[in-house]
Amino acid sequence: MIDFRKKRLFLLDMDGTIYLGDQLFDGTTDFLNQVRAQGGKYLFVTNNSSRSVSAYVDRLNGMGIPSSAGDFLTSVDALIWYLRGKYDNALIYAFGTRTFRQQLAEAGFRVTDRLEDGISLLVCGFDTELTFQKLEDACILLGREVDFVATNPDWVCPTSYGSVPDCGSVCEMLFRATGRRPKFIGKPEPEMALLSMEKYGYTPEQTVLIGDRVYTDIACGVNAGIDTAFVLSGEGVPEDQERFGVQATGVYPNIREIWRSMV
Repeated sequence: MIDFRKKRLFLLDMDGTIYLGDQLFDGTTDFLNQVRAQGGKYLFVTNNSSRSVSAYVDRLNGMGIPSSAGDFLTSVDALIWYLRGKYDNALIYAFGTRTFRQQLAEAGFRVTDRLEDGISLLVCGFDTELTFQKLEDACILLGREVDFVATNPDWVCPTSYGSVPDCGSVCEMLFRATGRRPKFIGKPEPEMALLSMEKYGYTPEQTVLIGDRVYTDIACGVNAGIDTAFVLSGEGVPEDQERFGVQATGVYPNIREIWRSMV
């Protein structure tokens, strides 16, 4: 099991880990207060690319969790880091929400959401504004052998009423249609955890990742060489560890039980 009292950097998934829909899980506030009380830092690390950081700040503040932009690292942040220097002058087809396109444009990339000449890269995010036209455009571009990058491989995004298809499901549709798979940037790749430690100056021994999905959250931590806490308050079930061949350092019912182990 994990001695959370010795940890200093807590990388936290959000959907299914600290809240579900608009409902904050019991114990979340106590946990966050305890992290700060023991001299630690928490960072919300999410694969969800449909919202901007400012939207997350507003959402958590509305739930009673004071937060600022510096408390978040999204898969779009990691995507921008990956694209920088490789596609600075490329015309990019951004398959995602208006906010997703706006974040890429504000980072200085040439972005379009229409099929046109000169596109050399297709980037795909979690798209709550999905249309068949986007799917068709993507298939045409992949047939032209443009590069293909996606924010995250999550199959579903949990909601208060169940789940909806996430970026991974859409990419699977595109694979079935074209035979092309993207390079994924977010969890389970280790970059988000590694960037977090580098940015804030913590070691792997001081860091723990807490999430509700074995194949993204827990795998990210394992790939980055840090401890992982698998919570059963969201999508995942204990059998997922065997199913995906990924073993968490510890398994917990919810964030409240983690807090109780810290006090």
